[in-house]
Amino acid sequence: MSGRQSAEDRKTQIVAEVLGLADEIGPDRLSTTDVARAIGLSQPAIFRHFPTKGALWLAVAEDIANRLQGSWAAAEAGAAGPHARLRALIGAQLSAISETPALPSILFSRELQVDNQALRDVFRGLLGAFQSRLVAVIRDLQAAGDMKRDVSPEDVAILLTSLVQGVAIRWTLGARGFSLPQEGLRLFDVQLAMLNAEEDVLDEKTE
Repeated sequence: MSGRQSAEDRKTQIVAEVLGLADEIGPDRLSTTDVARAIGLSQPAIFRHFPTKGALWLAVAEDIANRLQGSWAAAEAGAAGPHARLRALIGAQLSAISETPALPSILFSRELQVDNQALRDVFRGLLGAFQSRLVAVIRDLQAAGDMKRDVSPEDVAILLTSLVQGVAIRWTLGARGFSLPQEGLRLFDVQLAMLNAEEDVLDEKTE
């Protein structure tokens, strides 16, 4: 029985190696030579699977998108009620970043996104899909009277997305010295408490 990998298995291996190396040396510094050396292939062998470096990064982006969308769906399916669904979505996103530490640097890599329009389009679509899920749940919370209705669902979704991005950047800059999901969900609870607060309570605190 041959020990040779199928083309799809090899592609999966290459994509996984790119994610690991991007975390170690940074996505903008990563070369196909680095990937080939880490796997034990020649550089031309990499290009047999991915004809350009841009095509390789696009495959990485699509892999990230597929895994994130799967984790969002699983998070919502396992949660009962809109508050639990919203918290599960934020938790899933935080956990995904924690499990794939290169994700923030890839998402915010100016050189990669400037050089690769398709890569930028995948990530832009991914952000839009995440925010759409958040908006749908936020509307359910507002309809049930469990969240202030004088803030647009779209703005709340932007606030929560920014919270995730901000704590992820702080986690990265802080050498990952704290639990990203735990800290992110703690701040999520703080944010939701503010959005759930009654108008008269807020007014009393400002008098």
